[in-house]
Amino acid sequence: MNFLFLGYGVIWTILFFYLVYLARSQKQVNEKLKSLSERLQKRNGQSTFR
Repeated sequence: MNFLFLGYGVIWTILFFYLVYLARSQKQVNEKLKSLSERLQKRNGQSTFR
């Protein structure tokens, strides 16, 4: 029975760190997209649409 609880804890720990990894990756992608969007707008002289 202890193995069941240990396995449950391990799975949730792995899931937690995976979600943290995904959140960081998503933040980096959003920052890069914002940077590219700003560069394109400066290049084309256009305003932002939000």
